[in-house]
Amino acid sequence: MSTKDEKAKEVMDEGTAHAKGGRDTGAGGFIILFFIIGFAASMVLGWVVFPQLLYSQKQQPFNFNHALHVEEVDEGCESCHFFRDDGSFSGIPKLAQCTDCHEEPMGDTEDEEIFVEQYVTRDREVPWLSYSRQPDCVFFSHAAHVIGAKMDCVSCHGHIGESESSRPYEYNRVTGYSRDIWGKNIAGFKKNSWDRMKMDDCAQCHKEAGIVHTSSVQTERDACFVCHK
Repeated sequence: MSTKDEKAKEVMDEGTAHAKGGRDTGAGGFIILFFIIGFAASMVLGWVVFPQLLYSQKQQPFNFNHALHVEEVDEGCESCHFFRDDGSFSGIPKLAQCTDCHEEPMGDTEDEEIFVEQYVTRDREVPWLSYSRQPDCVFFSHAAHVIGAKMDCVSCHGHIGESESSRPYEYNRVTGYSRDIWGKNIAGFKKNSWDRMKMDDCAQCHKEAGIVHTSSVQTERDACFVCHK
């Protein structure tokens, strides 16, 4: 092969190499673009679509005006949510508590009419949906927190006492538990103490209150069996 032919071959080889390099660059760009599109799609599905599918909503039997009741009663929240003589917490009021004031309609609202006609006159308990119902394995003592630790209701329940209507009850389709326990933010971020009621939130509050692990041994008040039965 002549010198001229060898130079021509070298030029062709260099051109082929550059062409291959160009194709490799193009393929790499396509892979990066595909990754970005896939990542964006997964974020939308995981953060927007999935929560919509995972959680469902139910409406309360009728709207309850907390603000009106707090204004009218003497002892605020404790008028309806009180501690019994044995120290146990009454929780959501039973019909008997309500009929002390509502044997006859008080006002002319649609919700009052529903309450009296469908529940009071029929002597039926109102099937309220509890926003704060914990898993069955969890035990929570209101007395320990309200009486012992002097916590206010807002710390866990937010400003529900100022609400004038009942918001929808959101629950997990798989577990059946309220979304208020896990929180609205799927990433786990929260701004307020009442944004969620997970074990991590309880542990953080206990730590701030001085109820913490001592070395490798748990203090009696922070033992697992205190909250998990």
